[in-house]
Parts: sequence; structure tokens; C-alpha cells
Amino acid sequence: MADINLKSKKPDAKQVFNLIVVCVAGILINLGLSTVSGILKLPFYLDSVGTVMGAFVGGPLPGIVIGLTTNVLKSISDWPSIYYGTLNVMIAVASAMFATKAKMKKRFIIPLIFVLAFIGGVLGSILTWFLFGFATEGISADLARAIYENVIQQRFLAQLSADFMIDLGDKAVTVVLAFLVLNVVPESFMEKLQVSGWHQRPLNFEELLNINKMKVRQISLRSKILILVSLAMTVIAIVAIGIGYALFRKTAIQDHTEFAQGIVKYQKDCIDPEMVDEYLERGTSAPGYKETEEQLRLTFISSENIRFMYVYRVMEDGCHVVFDMDTEDVMADEPGDVIHFPDDIAKHKEDFLAGREVEPTVSNDSRYGWVLSIYEPIYNKEGRCVCYSCVDISMKQLNDMTHEYLAKQISLFLGVFIMVLCIGIWLADYNIIYPLNAMSHGANAFVYTSTEERNSSVERIKSMEIRTGDEIENLYHAYSQTTEESMQYLSDVRKKSRQIEKMQGGLLMVLADIIESRDKCTGDHIRKTAAYTEVLLRQLQKMGKYPDLITDEYIHDVAHAAPLHDIGKINIPDRILNSDSRLTDEEFETMKGHAAAGYEIINKAIFNLEESGYLKEAAKMAYSHHEKWDGSGYPQHLKGEDIPLSARVMAVADVFDALLSRRSYKEPFTFEKAVSIIEEGSGKHFDPNIVEAFMQALDQIKEVAQRYTEDDKE
Repeated sequence: MADINLKSKKPDAKQVFNLIVVCVAGILINLGLSTVSGILKLPFYLDSVGTVMGAFVGGPLPGIVIGLTTNVLKSISDWPSIYYGTLNVMIAVASAMFATKAKMKKRFIIPLIFVLAFIGGVLGSILTWFLFGFATEGISADLARAIYENVIQQRFLAQLSADFMIDLGDKAVTVVLAFLVLNVVPESFMEKLQVSGWHQRPLNFEELLNINKMKVRQISLRSKILILVSLAMTVIAIVAIGIGYALFRKTAIQDHTEFAQGIVKYQKDCIDPEMVDEYLERGTSAPGYKETEEQLRLTFISSENIRFMYVYRVMEDGCHVVFDMDTEDVMADEPGDVIHFPDDIAKHKEDFLAGREVEPTVSNDSRYGWVLSIYEPIYNKEGRCVCYSCVDISMKQLNDMTHEYLAKQISLFLGVFIMVLCIGIWLADYNIIYPLNAMSHGANAFVYTSTEERNSSVERIKSMEIRTGDEIENLYHAYSQTTEESMQYLSDVRKKSRQIEKMQGGLLMVLADIIESRDKCTGDHIRKTAAYTEVLLRQLQKMGKYPDLITDEYIHDVAHAAPLHDIGKINIPDRILNSDSRLTDEEFETMKGHAAAGYEIINKAIFNLEESGYLKEAAKMAYSHHEKWDGSGYPQHLKGEDIPLSARVMAVADVFDALLSRRSYKEPFTFEKAVSIIEEGSGKHFDPNIVEAFMQALDQIKEVAQRYTEDDKE
């Protein structure tokens, strides 16, 4: 939880000792404050203060150990306390979550108090209801009775309200005490008390934050482990609790049956079979009837589980009452009365008429409820069945016992379930999740472009030092070795690619130089236009124009492609290319063909290369650098942004250099005049954005122009 800043890889003896101290201290605080509260008769439990403190200081695992151990020790003198261990486990987990995520800032105290009060007050009250019903003793018993008698005429809601109010005060005291301890104990000491399970170089907060943000396509491995552990434990619990419930119910029914059979036999012993006929004839006036009835009544009132107790003679016309005991809700029949066959007797009528033994029966109806009926035939001296001794045992207690059993089992299961789940998550995080996520995060090295970043990533992967001792460690070593080799291979490939690119660029530049050498008027035209192009693109990038397109890579490609913009002139005859006068219309049409010719030449080169690189931009520039913003250019008469950006930039660079250059038919313009012509062409010949960039970068443009002018003089 809060162990992300630990320096050690595995728990050392000192950490384990400190953890034991925290657990023992927390248990003593729980037991001590609980005892003091009981002695002083305070309206608080104070049996989870140590649990909350342990969770604040050491995380959920110490808190769970403190909570469960506290309830186990309390159960020695108060056995039901063991069933409330689940609540202490929940309190530990909730406290640890608040301590980790909220850093226990003051504004989180109130929410934590209500969360803990809900666990202890609401969930605890529900558990108490299932275990004991309406509370008759305990801290909240008096308040629950007062609420029931004066406010809420419903026992469960009255008890729930009382438990929540009492627990709200209890948890307020608990959280405040724990908060004070949290602020007093130095953070450095708290870090020492936390035990990590690192099997690799510990990850710091930023690294954990980054790897936890990694997304997966469907369900994360951590969630899958959580689901699998939960499902496995739930299935085991359902099977175990189900089997236990079935056995418990069977045993309880058997105990009830044996108890009822004992009552029936005793009742049988109280009755003189030779007097039954006279009992039926004379009733209470028969000799010995009242004495026998009194014996039966004493037996009847001896146990609250006996629902009905009676003696019948079963005949064809119905059941003749010999003895019958009054109950609070059912009046007894008089001796000699004949009643219709009850359902359970009607089902075995033939056996009753024949005086045979009858198996115990269980019935459940709206009038008499759920009862277990036991019948014992009473025989006279001649061996004739004169009547049946009958007892109906109420099964309500059995129902309450089974519900109580389920509540206890589920409560114990939830405590163990949460504890195992926390331990499982803790082990999975340090042994599986963190190592795998660290390796996955390290795979980002493959997208880095600089040698320093790649080398740094390789070193970071090596520094993970994953030592889980299983298949994950094997995977890590293979991954680390493969990554290092891949990075080395990538570096070699990039180095060779740069060499090939440089060689390719050199060959193309030689070709461009050859073409330029045919044109006696152009001078260093291809180099100057390339320099102007790079200046303009850098300025556009600085201005924030075309941000989706103008990247460093794009600028690199366009600058390298620029010298090829006039490569199509290789198809132009020397007489036209080096004409001493202005070209005729026919000659100009021929000259205009160099744009399409250059496009075709470069496309052939692209077709024969696997990596075309900057040649795609070169093709665009060669084909469209004579297009104009207003659509009056050639060869396609493109307009506005339909003209490729690289070609629009080259149009400005190409014209500007031509204006500054000497031609056979003109003298070079001054720098200022050339700049004014470019400015006047904005929105007509040139893209206004590029002209704006040109004007803002005039110092750099002038520097390029002067540099090549000085080179020409030399």
C-alpha cells in the first residue's frame, strides 16, 4: 500500500520485528481500551482503535492481523466475539485505503468515520440480528429498546438505528485517536514498519504511477487473479457451508426427534392403558384422570420446544381425545371429543387404526406452524392398542439455530476471505504484476529514436533485477537479453541507413550539380534555394503554422529534397536552357515541361527504392514549384492550399534566388528590391503565410544570400 518508497528488496529481520511490535501494540491497545471502556461503562466499544492505527502505519495486512487476533482473544471469555472478526477485517482494509489514497488529510476524517460506522454499526447490527435477534443486553440494548418503544415500532430498524448511533461515536473517537498517532509518528519510522515483497529493484512512486496507468485491451492480469481467487474461495465456501449446513440441520432434527421420543415415552409411562376406556367415558371424573393430567402438564411446561402434547384414540370416525394440553393460542379439546383426522394422522390412518408403530412426521401449516410429530402406541394387557401418546415439537428453534449457524459461518468466511484476498493481491503484485508491468513499461525503449534514449532504456531494463525465482525471472532474462541485442541491431541498422541515405543523397546531389552545370546562369541555385527553404520552414514552425505537418522530420526531408526541384531540366535542350535572350512562347512551353519531367524521374527512383524518404517531397516540389497561389501557375494550375506546402515554400525560395541572380537577359536585383517583389506577390503568386514567414526571417534570408555571394567572389 504505502511501501513504494522502501529501499530494501525483501523484508529483513528488523522490518519483521517492527511489524510484530506494531501488531502486538495494536492488539494490546484494542484489548486495553475495550476493557477500560467496559469497566467505566462508557457508551463506546473502543475495540478497533489498534486495528485502525495498525492499518494507518503498516497497511491492511497488519491491520487485519490485529483485528482478527483481537477477536480471537476476546472470544476466550466471550465466544460470540469471534464472529465479529469480519468487521475488524473490513475496518482494517477501509482504514488502509484511506491512509494510502488520502494521506489522512483532515478533510478525509469525517468520510472515514462514517465508513467505519457503517461497517461496525450497520453491518454489525445486521450480524447481531441474525445471531441473537433483538438485543437484550450490551451497550446499545437500552437505546434500542427506547427507540423501539418511543420512535420506531419495528425491532430490527430500532436496533439498527441504535447500533449505528453508538458506533458513530465510537468510530469518531477511534479515528481521532488514530489520526493523532499518525501525525505524531515520524514518516521515516512508519516506512520502516512497512514490509514489502519486492523481488526486483523497488519501484518509486512515479514508476508505479506510470505502470499502473498502462491500459489493457480487456481485463488486467491483476483483476483476473482477483476474480479467480474470489471465485475459488466462494465455491469452496459455498460447498463447505452447504455441507456443514446440511449436517447441522440433520443433527439438529435428530436431536429434536430423540428429545420428542423421550417425552412421548415418559407420557406413555404416565398413562394406565387399562383406564383409557373409562377416561373416554367419564372424562375428568374418572379415577386417577386429574392426577395423570397433572403429570402430563408438568412435562408439557418443562420445555418451550413442546408445541402440543395430547393422547388420542384413533378410530374410523376420527380421533377421540383422551388427554389434551392447553396452549397460549390453542384451547385444549375435552376428553371424549371426536376431531377430524389431522393431515399427518390422515396420511398414516391405516397404521393408526391397526395400532402399528408410526414414523415421525414433519408438517408446516399456517395454523400450527412447523412441527415435528412423534406418535407412540399404548397397548393394554391383551396387546391391543388403546390409544397413541402424541407430542408435537416446535421446529422454530431449529429454524433459528440454522439461520444463526449460517450467519456465523458466513461471518467467519468473510473475515478469512478478505484476509486471503489481501494476502493474495499482495503476493500477486510483488511476484507477478509489478515484474510484468515493469518489463512492459520498459518495452517503450523500442519507440525511442536517439541512441542515448535507447541505451538508457536498456540500462533501465537491466537495473530491474527481477529475481522471482520462477518462469517470470526466466522471461525477464530472455527479455533483457533480447532487448539489448535488438537495440544494438537497431543502432547498427540506423547507422547503415544513415550511410545509405548519405550516399543516396550524395548521388542525387551530384546529379543535381550536373544538371545545374548545364545551366550557365544558375550558379549555386540548388544550394541557395535549399537554404532558403529550411529557413522558411523553421520560421513557419516557430510561428505555429501548419503544426500537424511541419515537424523536424518534415523540415529535414524538404531541405534534402530541395536541390532536386529542377532535376527535370535534364530533358531541356542546351539551346533553350542557356539561351542569351528571352525565350519564345514555344521555347517557354518546352521549358515548362521540366516540372512534369522532374516528377517522372523522381517517381521512377521512388519505385526502385524500399525507403523513399525525402524523395516523395522532392517529387511534389519538382512538379508544383511553379504553381501560383491564385491558380495562374503551371503545370496543373493548382490554387491555394491544393498546392503542396513544400512546393509553395520552394516557389518563394526559387523566385527570390532568381531575382538576386544574374541572367543573360537581366541584371540581378538588389536585395531590397527582391524582397519588395516577394512581398507584393503575397496572395497572388505566393502563400501569404510563407511570405509572412519570409518577412520575419529577413535577417536569416539576408545572411544566406550574403554567404553565397561571398563564396562566389572567392
